[in-house]
Amino acid sequence: MVAFSPDVFARFMAEEDDAPVVMLNLLRFVPEGGRERHLEYLKMAEPILVRFGARILFRGDGLDVLTTGQVEGWDAVLLVQYPRRTAIREMVEDAEYKKAFEVGKSALADIILQPLQIAKGL
Repeated sequence: MVAFSPDVFARFMAEEDDAPVVMLNLLRFVPEGGRERHLEYLKMAEPILVRFGARILFRGDGLDVLTTGQVEGWDAVLLVQYPRRTAIREMVEDAEYKKAFEVGKSALADIILQPLQIAKGL
């Protein structure tokens, strides 16, 4: 199921909002047309991202996982940079984005969204 965890999302949004955030998107598509629907979602979402000051830094297809253990690979990865946390909240509340999100959600069997910040001390 594709949904935000309400408690985690609220905590994330409550943190300081003065630095860019990069969102790691690990995507697993539904077998029947998922990749194609995801490309349709991207066409709808990219102008919306720009409107909120965000941009796709990287988009790539997953290859075979090189490590052992119970690891299942991902079909695709996206790295999306947002200027600040509130831009994410404003975007997911936007009516036009909600329409695009429904298309994107229909493409996915599974997703992980992991926000990233610049590491301190590196």
